[in-house]
Amino acid sequence: MSQNQTRQLGDSGITVPLLTFGGNVFGWTVDQSTSFSLLDALVERGLWFIDTADVYSRWAPGNKGGESETIMGEWLKKSGKRDQIVLATKVGMELSPEKTGLKPQYIRQAVEDSLRRLQTDYIDLYQAHRDDQDTPLAETLSAFDSLIREGKVRAIGASNYSAARLQEALKVSESQGLARYETLQPEYNLYDRQPYEAELESVVRAHGLGVINYYSLASGFLSGKYRDAADAGKSARGQGVVEKYLNSRGLRILDALDVISEAHQVTPTQVALAWLIARPGITAPIVSATSLKQLDDLTDAMHLTLTPAQIDQLNQASR
Repeated sequence: MSQNQTRQLGDSGITVPLLTFGGNVFGWTVDQSTSFSLLDALVERGLWFIDTADVYSRWAPGNKGGESETIMGEWLKKSGKRDQIVLATKVGMELSPEKTGLKPQYIRQAVEDSLRRLQTDYIDLYQAHRDDQDTPLAETLSAFDSLIREGKVRAIGASNYSAARLQEALKVSESQGLARYETLQPEYNLYDRQPYEAELESVVRAHGLGVINYYSLASGFLSGKYRDAADAGKSARGQGVVEKYLNSRGLRILDALDVISEAHQVTPTQVALAWLIARPGITAPIVSATSLKQLDDLTDAMHLTLTPAQIDQLNQASR
């Protein structure tokens, strides 16, 4: 992969490809053997930045959390490819009533649990999965700082923080000489633009943070597979997608994606991702796949360059 096909994660010194693979599917919508073949293919296709979390996938029937990390750990052990991937995971979502939040003592316990499940001795990017307003930022950041000094973590990031709290966290790190959040993981896509662009975007750009946004395809809506109410049956989340996105603005966005994908002879998925990759301040949008065919569609987005006019066309359609 050429250098222009990689980017820096904030000021962490960690280099990543233009897309992040979301590991929430491992142990949820794909079983262990399919996960292994996907992981092998990810490395081959240059998508070697993989993001998971300790809580994935607690929500699935019969799961208790830790399933995704466990599968990844088994794959790392079997494949020996730890040095070929950049591995991100998270802490802070509730695993059980006593396993939640960002208190130093809990972070210390959670990181050891994650390292054990992942069968590795370090995590490249360790993220606060959500803000914990009951714990002083200085305590949380101090705990993360210790993990970096011990070599257990290379860099830290924040997910689901408000602009005000992110700004405050950066100020605490600077004033107290602690490691800072190098990345932000917000919800952001061609349809859901407002929350990120209104406040967070200026903070991350002013401080040079990396951005690895989730729901990059608006739960699949931007792939173009949901075009009328009858399409709700196409997936488990179809009903919610149709209710949220199938309106005049959503259809206007799909029309623009259709025109541009036709011009490039690519899929709407690739165009929606190329728009994100081209957005100043966005480092590597998070994508997910459950099959090799889907994976190829995503990988091809890294090689698609939109013209300024096409980016403008998408900006106008999604205003």
